[in-house]
Amino acid sequence: MTRALIVVDVQNDFCEGGSLAVNGGAAVAVAISEHMANNAYDHVVATRDYHVDPGAHFSDNPDYVDSWPVHCVAGTAGASFHPELDITRVEAVFSKGAYSAAYSGFEGADTVGRTLAEWLRERNVDTVDVVGIATDHCVRATAVDAAREGFAVTVLLGLTAGVAQSTVDTALTALGEAGVRTDGTPVVR
Repeated sequence: MTRALIVVDVQNDFCEGGSLAVNGGAAVAVAISEHMANNAYDHVVATRDYHVDPGAHFSDNPDYVDSWPVHCVAGTAGASFHPELDITRVEAVFSKGAYSAAYSGFEGADTVGRTLAEWLRERNVDTVDVVGIATDHCVRATAVDAAREGFAVTVLLGLTAGVAQSTVDTALTALGEAGVRTDGTPVVR
């Protein structure tokens, strides 16, 4: 078994003080750093929203379903990883959403254009743990796509932060239906 940790979108704009903040995001950044320090993963990767012009994904009057306030614009402080997230073990970063919404880390690419699925397969990864922000959006989408790609997937819910209980509940149902294992309870405030 070759195991990887996928850290999803632990970025300034998704943590307290950011343009699309999720309550508990900063605490999750700290908890993920502690988890990485105390667990032996074969590989650690991270995903990030990195928008250039995602079209209707950005809106001055967002519906918070398909459209959102401006966030994680490429090259801005909001798109940077939260300072409490220790990225020293991160081997590759997969940027997503330059010109589209892109919720799943599997829609992104690294600096040489490799997809997350390709990168994991090149290293014979068969099992992934998924953590990050937000449980009910990008974590859910990334975990479901990981399962669709054939990986054994566990979402470590205690290392995720969710937007709202109702959408987290819907996400947990979707994860179960996709064959994703869950462990713990997400932060939802």
